[in-house]
Amino acid sequence: MSIIIKPVISEKANYLTELRGDYTFLVNPKANKIQIKNAIEKAYNVKVADVRSMIYAPKVTSKQTKRGMQVGKTNKVKKAVVSLVEGEVIDIFSVENN
Repeated sequence: MSIIIKPVISEKANYLTELRGDYTFLVNPKANKIQIKNAIEKAYNVKVADVRSMIYAPKVTSKQTKRGMQVGKTNKVKKAVVSLVEGEVIDIFSVENN
């Protein structure tokens, strides 16, 4: 099970990074905070101080077409906001080859 899906790059996430040094990631919805902390520490070689996570429910959409009412939904998403120990920095834009 892959814990970290991808970092979130948005205006709000970048603002939190500049203001408080918090980094936002999309993570596996089944992962808990301890697993997220260990995955971030292993992937980026940093010390994590705090992890806050939130689950976004799927959004249901519907539209009327020739074939009738089409109903669909998006996937469930879990975000994790990670605070690092003082002095630690993650360079999200660097690519590491393993």
